[in-house]
Amino acid sequence: MASSGIPPDTGALMSAVLEGVLYGFSVLMFVGTIWALTYKRHMQDINRPIAVVAILLLLVSTVHMIVTIIRVENGFVKYRDTWPGGPAAFFADVTEETYVIKHALYIFQTVLADGVMVYRCYVVWQSVQVVILPSMLWCSIIVTGVHAVYNNSQAITNPGDVFAPELETWIMAFIASTLTTNLVCSGLLLYRIWMVEREVSKVRATKKGSIMPLVRILVDAAVLYSVVLFSLLICFLCGNNGESVLTDLAVPIISIAFYMRDNQWDGTGNQLATISYEAVAGPYIQIHAQGQYLSALSRK
Repeated sequence: MASSGIPPDTGALMSAVLEGVLYGFSVLMFVGTIWALTYKRHMQDINRPIAVVAILLLLVSTVHMIVTIIRVENGFVKYRDTWPGGPAAFFADVTEETYVIKHALYIFQTVLADGVMVYRCYVVWQSVQVVILPSMLWCSIIVTGVHAVYNNSQAITNPGDVFAPELETWIMAFIASTLTTNLVCSGLLLYRIWMVEREVSKVRATKKGSIMPLVRILVDAAVLYSVVLFSLLICFLCGNNGESVLTDLAVPIISIAFYMRDNQWDGTGNQLATISYEAVAGPYIQIHAQGQYLSALSRK
Protein backbone atom coordinates (compact mmCIF):
# COMPACT_ATOMS: atom_id res chain seq x y z
CA MET A 1 0.00 0.00 0.00
CA ALA A 2 1.34 3.44 -0.94
CA SER A 3 1.83 5.63 2.10
CA SER A 4 0.44 9.14 2.44
CA GLY A 5 0.47 11.99 4.92
CA ILE A 6 3.53 13.57 6.48
CA PRO A 7 7.03 12.53 5.31
CA PRO A 8 8.77 9.98 7.58
CA ASP A 9 11.53 12.41 8.62
CA THR A 10 9.02 15.11 9.52
CA GLY A 11 6.98 12.59 11.47
CA ALA A 12 10.06 11.44 13.39
CA LEU A 13 10.92 14.97 14.46
CA MET A 14 7.31 15.73 15.38
CA SER A 15 6.89 12.55 17.42
CA ALA A 16 10.16 13.18 19.31
CA VAL A 17 8.95 16.63 20.43
CA LEU A 18 5.44 15.52 21.35
CA GLU A 19 6.65 12.37 23.09
CA GLY A 20 9.05 14.47 25.16
CA VAL A 21 6.18 16.67 26.35
CA LEU A 22 3.98 13.70 27.26
CA TYR A 23 6.91 11.91 28.87
CA GLY A 24 7.50 14.86 31.18
CA PHE A 25 3.83 14.85 32.14
CA SER A 26 3.91 11.10 32.82
CA VAL A 27 6.93 11.57 35.12
CA LEU A 28 4.97 14.09 37.18
CA MET A 29 2.03 11.70 37.41
CA PHE A 30 4.41 8.89 38.39
CA VAL A 31 5.73 10.97 41.29
CA GLY A 32 2.15 11.66 42.42
CA THR A 33 1.24 7.99 42.17
CA ILE A 34 4.24 6.82 44.22
CA TRP A 35 3.50 9.51 46.80
CA ALA A 36 -0.10 8.35 47.05
CA LEU A 37 0.98 4.73 47.44
CA THR A 38 3.59 5.40 50.14
CA TYR A 39 2.51 8.55 52.03
CA LYS A 40 1.99 7.83 55.76
CA ARG A 41 1.97 4.08 55.13
CA HIS A 42 4.11 1.30 56.52
CA MET A 43 6.06 -0.81 54.08
CA GLN A 44 3.72 -3.77 54.55
CA ASP A 45 0.71 -1.59 53.69
CA ILE A 46 2.07 -0.45 50.31
CA ASN A 47 0.50 -2.01 47.23
CA ARG A 48 3.78 -3.44 45.99
CA PRO A 49 2.58 -5.00 42.70
CA ILE A 50 1.10 -1.68 41.55
CA ALA A 51 4.21 0.18 42.69
CA VAL A 52 6.44 -2.23 40.74
CA VAL A 53 4.31 -1.88 37.61
CA ALA A 54 4.36 1.92 37.93
CA ILE A 55 8.16 1.86 38.15
CA LEU A 56 8.45 -0.53 35.19
CA LEU A 57 6.20 1.67 33.07
CA LEU A 58 8.39 4.68 33.90
CA LEU A 59 11.55 2.75 33.04
CA VAL A 60 10.16 1.56 29.70
CA SER A 61 8.98 5.09 28.86
CA THR A 62 12.41 6.46 29.76
CA VAL A 63 14.28 3.94 27.62
CA HIS A 64 11.84 4.56 24.76
CA MET A 65 12.46 8.32 25.03
CA ILE A 66 16.23 7.76 24.99
CA VAL A 67 16.01 5.51 21.92
CA THR A 68 13.82 8.12 20.21
CA ILE A 69 16.50 10.78 20.76
CA ILE A 70 19.22 8.44 19.49
CA ARG A 71 17.11 7.60 16.44
CA VAL A 72 16.56 11.27 15.59
CA GLU A 73 20.27 11.99 16.02
CA ASN A 74 21.17 9.03 13.79
CA GLY A 75 18.74 9.97 11.06
CA PHE A 76 19.43 13.69 10.88
CA VAL A 77 23.13 13.79 11.81
CA LYS A 78 25.03 10.51 11.87
CA TYR A 79 23.60 8.88 8.72
CA ARG A 80 22.27 11.98 6.98
CA ASP A 81 24.69 11.78 4.06
CA THR A 82 25.48 8.04 4.10
CA TRP A 83 22.08 6.35 4.35
CA PRO A 84 20.69 5.53 0.87
CA GLY A 85 17.77 7.87 0.28
CA GLY A 86 18.66 10.24 3.12
CA PRO A 87 16.78 10.85 6.39
CA ALA A 88 13.36 10.08 4.86
CA ALA A 89 14.48 6.58 3.87
CA PHE A 90 16.20 6.07 7.23
CA PHE A 91 13.05 6.78 9.22
CA ALA A 92 10.90 4.69 6.86
CA ASP A 93 13.11 1.59 7.25
CA VAL A 94 11.28 -0.87 9.54
CA THR A 95 14.38 -3.09 9.86
CA GLU A 96 16.54 -0.30 11.30
CA GLU A 97 17.77 -1.20 14.79
CA THR A 98 16.28 1.71 16.72
CA TYR A 99 12.92 1.24 14.97
CA VAL A 100 12.73 -2.39 16.08
CA ILE A 101 13.82 -1.56 19.65
CA LYS A 102 11.23 1.22 19.99
CA HIS A 103 8.40 -0.99 18.80
CA ALA A 104 9.52 -3.87 21.02
CA LEU A 105 9.37 -1.48 23.99
CA TYR A 106 5.90 -0.37 22.91
CA ILE A 107 4.74 -4.00 22.78
CA PHE A 108 6.17 -4.69 26.24
CA GLN A 109 4.54 -1.54 27.65
CA THR A 110 1.18 -2.58 26.21
CA VAL A 111 1.42 -6.16 27.47
CA LEU A 112 2.34 -4.94 30.96
CA ALA A 113 -0.42 -2.33 31.24
CA ASP A 114 -3.13 -4.54 29.74
CA GLY A 115 -2.05 -7.40 31.98
CA VAL A 116 -2.68 -5.19 35.00
CA MET A 117 -6.12 -4.35 33.63
CA VAL A 118 -6.98 -8.05 33.38
CA TYR A 119 -5.66 -8.63 36.90
CA ARG A 120 -7.78 -5.78 38.24
CA CYS A 121 -10.86 -7.29 36.65
CA TYR A 122 -10.17 -10.57 38.42
CA VAL A 123 -9.56 -8.84 41.78
CA VAL A 124 -12.74 -6.81 41.51
CA TRP A 125 -15.00 -9.62 40.32
CA GLN A 126 -13.28 -12.56 42.06
CA SER A 127 -14.40 -14.77 39.20
CA VAL A 128 -12.31 -16.73 36.72
CA GLN A 129 -15.22 -16.86 34.27
CA VAL A 130 -15.33 -13.07 34.04
CA VAL A 131 -11.68 -12.78 32.99
CA ILE A 132 -11.64 -15.62 30.45
CA LEU A 133 -12.30 -13.29 27.50
CA PRO A 134 -9.90 -10.54 28.70
CA SER A 135 -7.22 -13.19 29.29
CA MET A 136 -7.65 -14.57 25.79
CA LEU A 137 -7.43 -11.06 24.37
CA TRP A 138 -4.30 -10.42 26.42
CA CYS A 139 -2.69 -13.57 25.02
CA SER A 140 -3.57 -12.40 21.51
CA ILE A 141 -1.79 -9.10 22.26
CA ILE A 142 1.38 -11.02 23.09
CA VAL A 143 1.19 -13.25 20.01
CA THR A 144 0.36 -10.53 17.49
CA GLY A 145 2.80 -8.05 19.06
CA VAL A 146 5.77 -10.42 19.03
CA HIS A 147 4.92 -11.53 15.50
CA ALA A 148 4.64 -7.92 14.31
CA VAL A 149 8.04 -6.92 15.73
CA TYR A 150 9.67 -10.06 14.33
CA ASN A 151 8.20 -9.49 10.88
CA ASN A 152 9.43 -5.91 10.90
CA SER A 153 12.96 -6.99 11.76
CA GLN A 154 12.92 -9.57 8.93
CA ALA A 155 11.32 -7.37 6.25
CA ILE A 156 14.13 -7.68 3.70
CA THR A 157 12.13 -7.47 0.46
CA ASN A 158 10.44 -4.13 1.21
CA PRO A 159 11.94 -2.64 4.38
CA GLY A 160 10.68 0.87 3.63
CA ASP A 161 6.98 0.03 3.63
CA VAL A 162 5.34 -0.56 7.00
CA PHE A 163 2.02 -0.92 5.16
CA ALA A 164 3.15 -4.03 3.26
CA PRO A 165 0.48 -6.75 3.68
CA GLU A 166 2.79 -9.16 5.52
CA LEU A 167 3.54 -6.46 8.10
CA GLU A 168 0.29 -4.54 8.24
CA THR A 169 -1.88 -7.58 8.99
CA TRP A 170 -0.13 -8.43 12.27
CA ILE A 171 0.19 -4.80 13.33
CA MET A 172 -3.52 -4.17 12.83
CA ALA A 173 -4.34 -7.40 14.66
CA PHE A 174 -2.22 -6.20 17.59
CA ILE A 175 -3.91 -2.79 17.68
CA ALA A 176 -7.38 -4.34 17.46
CA SER A 177 -6.52 -6.77 20.29
CA THR A 178 -5.26 -4.14 22.71
CA LEU A 179 -8.15 -1.79 21.85
CA THR A 180 -10.69 -4.52 22.53
CA THR A 181 -8.93 -5.54 25.75
CA ASN A 182 -8.95 -1.95 26.98
CA LEU A 183 -12.66 -1.51 26.24
CA VAL A 184 -13.71 -4.87 27.73
CA CYS A 185 -11.66 -4.51 30.94
CA SER A 186 -12.68 -0.89 31.44
CA GLY A 187 -16.32 -1.85 30.96
CA LEU A 188 -16.07 -4.66 33.51
CA LEU A 189 -14.37 -2.42 36.07
CA LEU A 190 -16.84 0.41 35.58
CA TYR A 191 -19.84 -1.87 35.85
CA ARG A 192 -18.58 -3.49 39.05
CA ILE A 193 -17.72 -0.14 40.68
CA TRP A 194 -21.08 1.26 39.65
CA MET A 195 -22.84 -1.69 41.32
CA VAL A 196 -20.82 -1.17 44.50
CA GLU A 197 -21.65 2.54 44.53
CA ARG A 198 -25.34 1.79 44.06
CA GLU A 199 -25.35 -0.56 47.05
CA VAL A 200 -23.29 1.77 49.25
CA SER A 201 -25.50 4.77 48.43
CA LYS A 202 -28.45 2.95 50.03
CA VAL A 203 -26.80 3.02 53.45
CA ARG A 204 -24.77 6.21 53.16
CA ALA A 205 -26.21 9.27 54.88
CA THR A 206 -24.46 11.84 52.65
CA LYS A 207 -22.84 11.92 49.24
CA LYS A 208 -19.43 12.48 50.81
CA GLY A 209 -17.14 9.56 50.06
CA SER A 210 -18.83 8.67 46.78
CA ILE A 211 -16.64 6.73 44.38
CA MET A 212 -18.42 8.09 41.32
CA PRO A 213 -15.55 10.57 40.70
CA LEU A 214 -13.34 7.51 40.27
CA VAL A 215 -15.73 6.20 37.65
CA ARG A 216 -15.24 9.41 35.70
CA ILE A 217 -11.48 9.03 35.97
CA LEU A 218 -11.67 5.44 34.71
CA VAL A 219 -13.82 6.62 31.80
CA ASP A 220 -11.36 9.43 30.99
CA ALA A 221 -8.40 7.05 31.04
CA ALA A 222 -10.20 4.50 28.86
CA VAL A 223 -11.30 7.17 26.37
CA LEU A 224 -7.80 8.71 26.21
CA TYR A 225 -6.11 5.41 25.35
CA SER A 226 -8.93 4.20 23.09
CA VAL A 227 -8.84 7.38 21.00
CA VAL A 228 -5.11 6.91 20.40
CA LEU A 229 -5.55 3.25 19.43
CA PHE A 230 -8.54 3.96 17.21
CA SER A 231 -6.64 6.77 15.45
CA LEU A 232 -3.67 4.44 15.01
CA LEU A 233 -5.93 1.80 13.48
CA ILE A 234 -7.41 4.39 11.08
CA CYS A 235 -3.90 5.43 10.00
CA PHE A 236 -3.05 1.85 9.06
CA LEU A 237 -6.35 1.40 7.23
CA CYS A 238 -5.66 4.58 5.24
CA GLY A 239 -1.91 4.01 4.82
CA ASN A 240 -1.08 7.26 6.58
CA ASN A 241 2.41 7.94 7.94
CA GLY A 242 0.87 9.56 11.00
CA GLU A 243 0.98 6.08 12.52
CA SER A 244 4.64 6.61 13.40
CA VAL A 245 3.76 9.68 15.48
CA LEU A 246 0.84 7.97 17.24
CA THR A 247 2.90 4.86 17.99
CA ASP A 248 5.53 6.95 19.77
CA LEU A 249 2.90 8.94 21.66
CA ALA A 250 1.15 5.76 22.77
CA VAL A 251 4.04 4.81 25.08
CA PRO A 252 3.79 7.77 27.50
CA ILE A 253 0.00 7.79 27.13
CA ILE A 254 -0.13 4.19 28.39
CA SER A 255 1.74 5.31 31.52
CA ILE A 256 -0.49 8.36 31.95
CA ALA A 257 -3.66 6.28 31.64
CA PHE A 258 -2.29 3.79 34.18
CA TYR A 259 -1.50 6.53 36.72
CA MET A 260 -4.91 8.12 36.12
CA ARG A 261 -6.66 4.88 37.06
CA ASP A 262 -5.03 4.78 40.49
CA ASN A 263 -5.45 8.27 41.85
CA GLN A 264 -7.59 11.37 41.60
CA TRP A 265 -6.62 14.86 42.66
CA ASP A 266 -8.54 18.04 43.25
CA GLY A 267 -7.72 21.45 41.86
CA THR A 268 -5.52 22.39 44.83
CA GLY A 269 -3.21 19.39 44.49
CA ASN A 270 -4.72 17.43 47.36
CA GLN A 271 -5.60 13.80 47.00
CA LEU A 272 -9.32 13.52 46.47
CA ALA A 273 -9.78 9.77 46.30
CA THR A 274 -8.00 6.48 45.94
CA ILE A 275 -9.56 3.13 45.33
CA SER A 276 -8.59 -0.30 46.53
CA TYR A 277 -9.63 -2.86 43.95
CA GLU A 278 -9.34 -5.57 46.59
CA ALA A 279 -11.78 -3.64 48.79
CA VAL A 280 -14.32 -3.35 46.00
CA ALA A 281 -14.21 -7.11 45.57
CA GLY A 282 -14.88 -7.90 49.22
CA PRO A 283 -17.99 -7.62 51.36
CA TYR A 284 -16.75 -4.32 52.82
CA ILE A 285 -15.86 -1.23 50.83
CA GLN A 286 -13.38 1.29 52.15
CA ILE A 287 -13.11 4.54 50.24
CA HIS A 288 -10.49 7.12 51.15
CA ALA A 289 -11.99 10.54 50.37
CA GLN A 290 -10.80 13.89 51.72
CA GLY A 291 -9.00 12.14 54.57
CA GLN A 292 -12.14 10.38 55.85
CA TYR A 293 -12.94 6.66 55.71
CA LEU A 294 -16.31 5.23 54.85
CA SER A 295 -17.11 1.58 55.50
CA ALA A 296 -20.36 0.17 54.25
CA LEU A 297 -21.74 -3.27 53.75
CA SER A 298 -22.14 -4.17 50.09
CA ARG A 299 -24.64 -6.73 48.85
CA LYS A 300 -23.32 -8.65 45.90
